[in-house]
Amino acid sequence: MPDLSPIPFVKAFVAGDELAYVNQSFASAAVVGDGPFTARASELLTKLAGGVGALLTPSCTHALEMTALLLDLEPGDEVIMPSFTFVSTANAYALRGAVPVFVDIRPDTLNLDETQVEAAITDRTKAIVVVHYAGVAVEMDTVLAIAEKHGLTVIEDNAHGLGGSYKGRPLGSLGQMATQSFHGTKNVHCGEGGALVLNDADLLHRAEVIREKGTNRSQFFRGQVDKYRWIDIGSSYLLADPLAAFLTAQLELFEEIQAPRLAMWQRYHDKLPDWAEANGVGLPTVPADCVHPAHMYYVLMPSHEHQLGLIAHLRERNITAAFHYVPLHSAPAGKKYGRVGPGGCDVTEDLSSRLVRLPLFSQLTETEQDRVLDGLFSYQL
Repeated sequence: MPDLSPIPFVKAFVAGDELAYVNQSFASAAVVGDGPFTARASELLTKLAGGVGALLTPSCTHALEMTALLLDLEPGDEVIMPSFTFVSTANAYALRGAVPVFVDIRPDTLNLDETQVEAAITDRTKAIVVVHYAGVAVEMDTVLAIAEKHGLTVIEDNAHGLGGSYKGRPLGSLGQMATQSFHGTKNVHCGEGGALVLNDADLLHRAEVIREKGTNRSQFFRGQVDKYRWIDIGSSYLLADPLAAFLTAQLELFEEIQAPRLAMWQRYHDKLPDWAEANGVGLPTVPADCVHPAHMYYVLMPSHEHQLGLIAHLRERNITAAFHYVPLHSAPAGKKYGRVGPGGCDVTEDLSSRLVRLPLFSQLTETEQDRVLDGLFSYQL
């Protein structure tokens, strides 16, 4: 009888020392934010992502909100971003009264189409937010050149990309700011968590203040001031130290967590080309100058009907596969708070309706992956 035990789409990984570190944190007096584990995790993250410093936050959403505060956005300002992204990318700026301007994606990498960015710039544009989809880098040289020409800030939404690189530089080190996610669905996690990576010392200094409710409390605890005061706008964006302890254990074993994911991603990529070519199915594209962190593996089915059909076909075999983002420009809030750039979002609408993400996580066995592959091969196109 065939094995029909459930294969989830994703499974959170525990490396080994997480609970011991959490217990250490609770046994100490430092259970609030910015404790010793926060310092250790921030150090490890800065080494992985580059930049001059990293600040842990309760989520990537909070980190994105901090970038909006650092930009000093005013109502009517505009922020360019892909429509094919999670709602947090747009919400962070809409909350400040800014207008998300949605630009289409490339058909190969599913990243922001750099050739359409400049046409979307107006005199109200303040920033360009890039999303490294599936951890594959956006064409950053072009984006950075456009931003420099127009005096704009570049923010990397690097929720998928920790451990990836572009032309030898870590994702997260390319724009002035970058955000990270440590949600339970990510390669390394602490259940819920995030970080803001700063590549500018002045931004780092101000971000510390914004993160501490607009006070210079961090300077006070470093002995740089005799008392702390409310000096800027801000909110409470600290990650509790026990969660930072969990994250520290994950970051310490980052390469060990990545190794099986990379092997599983490559195995999909080696096994699927003949089937994909015979059935008109698209596979991920990774440019030669990019290194990806195996955050996800997806297939692009020939039609929306086949997207739904494959997901249902795998579900019948107790295998969970998933579609991805509903394009923001087509969502009710996207229509209310944002607008579409001059080039439209036709590619986004097409590819989002055909994409299926396959199970990929560190504990996925070859036997389980073979079941996923057999499910694909047995689907009648």
